[in-house]
Amino acid sequence: MELLSQIYATFIRTFTDLESRLAVFYLCITILIVAILWVVRGRPTSFVSYLLPKEVYLHKSNIVDIKIFLFNSILSAGGLFAAVTMTPVMTVTVLNALGSLTGASPAPVDLTLGKMALATLIMILTLDFCKYWAHRLHHETMILWPFHALHHSAEIMTPLTANRNHPVFLILRALIYTVIVGSVQALMLFLLMGKIEILAIGSVNAGYFMFNALGSNLRHSHVWLSYGPVMEHIFISPAQHHVHHSIDPKHYNKNYGEVFAIWDLMFGSLYVLRSHEKIEYGLADKHGERIEQPYPNLRTALLDPFADSWRALWKGTSRDPKIIAATKESTAS
Repeated sequence: MELLSQIYATFIRTFTDLESRLAVFYLCITILIVAILWVVRGRPTSFVSYLLPKEVYLHKSNIVDIKIFLFNSILSAGGLFAAVTMTPVMTVTVLNALGSLTGASPAPVDLTLGKMALATLIMILTLDFCKYWAHRLHHETMILWPFHALHHSAEIMTPLTANRNHPVFLILRALIYTVIVGSVQALMLFLLMGKIEILAIGSVNAGYFMFNALGSNLRHSHVWLSYGPVMEHIFISPAQHHVHHSIDPKHYNKNYGEVFAIWDLMFGSLYVLRSHEKIEYGLADKHGERIEQPYPNLRTALLDPFADSWRALWKGTSRDPKIIAATKESTAS
């Protein structure tokens, strides 16, 4: 009964906690944004059909999304992801090490507005940098790709597709965040804040509150929203993330970023839209030919990536379409 209670609580938090982009608050804002786009675009259909098209929400791919979401919710309720997300522990460890190595005490506590703003910016940039490289590594490393291919196998996208992730992908990403974010956070606290303040550490959430409130749910959706070529050099728009999921070869290995476009710009993976582009989602070979859905149900979604990763480990030059041709592999391949 306790586990069931934890599962229920986890499920409820997904739709109530403002750290979740599926929080009802953000979903309501998303509906408002879609309503504005519907009006601006001349009300092409009824609003309900525009917002919730049957061909999207009743698609078999969406059913798999739901199952994966529920499965990962159970794992989360059991504490699996929390066990590998130890950023506060890393922060305290590194902070203590800095004190021991330098023999100095942390900077005097003086939480000015400027320091808070700087700390917030540093942490948002650090977390976004981690997300960029965790994402890119899963795309361009054959052993890791199968655990992320599940996400890209979605043939349609809804806000729930953001949670279409293999548990191994979530664990590896959490470990990367723990090491890098924890270390940077400790350095920031040592130099700027003087001691760990809940407000200081949590201030990064202010940035992600804005991100979630201003259309993050449209990143995985059927609704096109581009920010225009100027802003898309700074922020990743929902349309740019649609490009990232495209099966068109010209879109491969593009737009790995989540919030900021600067990492894609710096590392040569930015794709800026000049006009509306028709996007097809899913997995395809290096020529853009769609391949058969490799994860049609929960069992294959959870188990097959292990087999694919194992084959990639021992057959790095394998032309198995499920491992290589479908991967949107690195441009070097």
